[in-house]
Amino acid sequence: MPRRAVPVLLAAADALATAGAALLVDTDPALLAGLVPVLLLLNSRAGLYRPGPAPAALDEVAPLLGRAAAGWCAAGAALAALHPGLALGPVALPAAVAAQAALAGTARAVVYRARRATARRRPRSTLLVGPEPVARQLAAALLAHPEYGLRPVGVVPTGPAAPQGAPAGAAPPLLRSSDALTRAVIRYTVRDAVFLVPPESDPYAAALLRRFLGQGTAVWLAGAAAARDGRPPGPGAGHLWGFACRPWEAGRARPGGPAKRALDLVLASAALLLTLPLLLGCALAVRLVDGPGVFCRLPRLGQDGRRCALLRFRIARPGTPPGGLGRWLRRTSLDGLPQLWNVLRGELSLVGPRPERPSRAAEFARRHPGYAARHRMPPGLTGLAQVHGLRDGARAEERARFDNLYIDGWSPGGDLRILLRAAARPLFRREDG
Repeated sequence: MPRRAVPVLLAAADALATAGAALLVDTDPALLAGLVPVLLLLNSRAGLYRPGPAPAALDEVAPLLGRAAAGWCAAGAALAALHPGLALGPVALPAAVAAQAALAGTARAVVYRARRATARRRPRSTLLVGPEPVARQLAAALLAHPEYGLRPVGVVPTGPAAPQGAPAGAAPPLLRSSDALTRAVIRYTVRDAVFLVPPESDPYAAALLRRFLGQGTAVWLAGAAAARDGRPPGPGAGHLWGFACRPWEAGRARPGGPAKRALDLVLASAALLLTLPLLLGCALAVRLVDGPGVFCRLPRLGQDGRRCALLRFRIARPGTPPGGLGRWLRRTSLDGLPQLWNVLRGELSLVGPRPERPSRAAEFARRHPGYAARHRMPPGLTGLAQVHGLRDGARAEERARFDNLYIDGWSPGGDLRILLRAAARPLFRREDG
């Protein structure tokens, strides 16, 4: 059974289970026209059509029962309001819910059994990306348990090498070069990749993720990469013989998301209105002192490595030191006030990791593990690292640590606290260096 056929079969099974439950309680067939789409939508939102690597029907009985109860109760209420004579009684309603869950669960057990049989017969060629010792452990587990349907054909090592290294000829082989990786992908028709490190925490792993997604490879996170910090497991979560596993969420919600953007728009709009006279005064002063060209644009790296141009009042002509006005603007950090416009455009946030020059960002990503992960969120005018006094490029590793701490624990209240702490310091500080 092809993996892509499983969601279709599960949805069809749920629709048939709904019809079977309706027949059991002898309700109006027209009820199905509204009930089936509602139940399919509820199950889809719960991730019940995105099974994990080794799904079990028993694990899904409770979610199926809860959504069946919600759907049938809503349908029963609508039926009672529109056609009181056809209302479901106190026995028929629970019977319909129980029948729906039982039929859907039984159908899923059949589908998953067929899927496991297919997985054993035709396992999918898989690459493992992560530290070699852990990747070897997962490879051994997958080879010993073919029911997962993942056949490891290569290990792409990240981080430091294993102290003893793998024995010569060990399977699966290490793929240390891009050419070796390409040959393995072509030779084995690789269809899955399992990351044992968070892709955003390692520049090489991030590049591999983009490559795999670009060529249509199914991407999974396992082990430490699949950790959710105490949050409930998402759709498709499971385990690979004790290794936590979940699918890569290509469209996953970013830390902050719409709430952070709304906060930025409200506060930045208010700040622009309040500081408009000051902005105009600074612009006029720069024009009178230094002539045309009030603003300069600074190339910086934004979210996901996208480049953006940050606005700033020009404090000096190229090749000349700042004059009295330029030094004053820089000392008071008023030179960065135009970056409120970048916030409105969505290139910056009020709070976040400070944007870095592209060349320095590439250097820091090579030298400091985890530095690239700070690009998960839009850069900010100020951040947790800055209110702790970490500004100079020589402390990039410390800044990255604070930036990632901020991203992982983001909350609107946290942003407000950082802004209040930054108010005691120059908020719109010039770029480092």
